[in-house]
Amino acid sequence: MRIIIAPDSFKECAGAPQVAEAIAAGLRRVWPTAELIRIPLADGGEGTVDVLLAVLGGRKIQVTVEDPLGRPVAASYGLPGDGRTAVIEMAAASGLHLTSPGGRDPRRTSTHGTGELIRDALARGARRILVGLGGSATNDGGAGMAQALGFSLLDGQGRELAPGGGALSTLARIDARGRHPALADCEILGACDVESPLCGPRGASRVFGPQKGADAAMIEDLDRALRHFGEVIDRQLGLDVLELEGGGAAGGLGAGLAAFAGGRLRPGFELIAELCALAERFAGADLVITGEGRLDAQTASGKTPVGVARIAKQLGIPVVALAGTLGEGYQAVYEQGIDAVFSICPGPLALGEAMERVEELLERTAENVARLWAAADPVSGMKTGKEGSF
Repeated sequence: MRIIIAPDSFKECAGAPQVAEAIAAGLRRVWPTAELIRIPLADGGEGTVDVLLAVLGGRKIQVTVEDPLGRPVAASYGLPGDGRTAVIEMAAASGLHLTSPGGRDPRRTSTHGTGELIRDALARGARRILVGLGGSATNDGGAGMAQALGFSLLDGQGRELAPGGGALSTLARIDARGRHPALADCEILGACDVESPLCGPRGASRVFGPQKGADAAMIEDLDRALRHFGEVIDRQLGLDVLELEGGGAAGGLGAGLAAFAGGRLRPGFELIAELCALAERFAGADLVITGEGRLDAQTASGKTPVGVARIAKQLGIPVVALAGTLGEGYQAVYEQGIDAVFSICPGPLALGEAMERVEELLERTAENVARLWAAADPVSGMKTGKEGSF
């Protein structure tokens, strides 16, 4: 029996490699001689660099850049293969985890550090850069990134804009004369896990602003500032980013990549799947097990478990998903190719306890899935326990 184990991370408690190992441990209790192929995955957010380096080889580069509030922070990115491609997680420099809950203010947080990572990759000869758009602390539309790459963003008095989304409302002129010259022959890809536009009810400010510290009044101000930012970009750079699908990803960094770096936005999982040749690796499998920390209606919009299921279904392979939490609307994943979902929590658990026990809970649930599978398919000849034969 050949089983693919292809989960995303369970955020803030277990990376995708740890999740895959825990699932494998549970399956081995039932199928000790099965071929278990572990393929930890990501969709452009946390873990993207590690996933691609594990598959493609290469090395990590560490650079000191600005964090979301302008403080120095050590951030790393990946140079897979021949070094002509760079993989950057914007969260490494501009992520929410770099700000304390009491210090979060999307009016002031900036993507400048992400721009510094791109600049460093360009200096090392990278000419294809994948930027993972997830986990941001920012709402500046990529303005800080643009400034780090040589653009001047000026107010009506000709002064450079201050960092953060709040200053965008005063933007009067974009001066591109200092634009990093290497951007002219570099392919920039933004890996998105959301389809949000820059502004409006589904935009960066209203959907993601609250988790970054924005109250109701601040959200309205930030949304108006991003709309003004997009209008100036349209007038002066000739690119309509207001309607760009995924433009609102990472606080509008998706739109900023398109406007200032000529970036193309693609679903993050789609990019990772291509680079990892997932369809070829899935071929011939009997079962695929995937998962993430929370399965809900948003999962169906193209996050890792659904991306995995779509590939598996094209090959006629059944798919089971494990999750820490089954949120509102999780049933939508059934229409996307996932055959069954299971919460790993055996009963009411405090969040802290569940996070501490995540590997144990994953292992236990995977074992139960395998036992159910074996019981439902006795004609396959699979046997459980120590006999270890099929």
